[in-house]
Amino acid sequence: NRQRTRKINVRLLKQIVAGLFAELKIAEAELGINLVSAREMTLVNETFLQHEGSTDVITFDHSNAEGGERNAESQIHGELFVCVDEAVLQSKQFDTIWQAEVVRYVVHGVLHLLGYDDLEPHLRRAMKREENRLVCRLAQRFSLAQLSPTGKIRA
Repeated sequence: NRQRTRKINVRLLKQIVAGLFAELKIAEAELGINLVSAREMTLVNETFLQHEGSTDVITFDHSNAEGGERNAESQIHGELFVCVDEAVLQSKQFDTIWQAEVVRYVVHGVLHLLGYDDLEPHLRRAMKREENRLVCRLAQRFSLAQLSPTGKIRA
């Protein structure tokens, strides 16, 4: 957690990620999640992807798998950069809580690590459906608002 925009209960985030892995039947995972500010996200985005400005999530796949969706009993090895500033902004835009946006970004990144792609409209729709399903499942199991250690929901 390298950002100071919001306090985050990292222990709960780890539990949510473990729940996500169980839901996706991911047998083995090595996943780094970097919670960053818009400033750091801009630097990562420009340095590695040559895109201007900040974004919500960037996924780096460190596995040796060659494209395509992986099978059940999957293994993932990757790193996510999650921008908490973007989560706060987008939560206002989509009338949700920022904590749910952070979870959505993690889910999105993990789906990329499993081979999902969002570059073409039909692929983007399929990925979004799975993302929505998983976020709903996680919200049923965990109190996403509690990602804020104070328990307060701040937008």
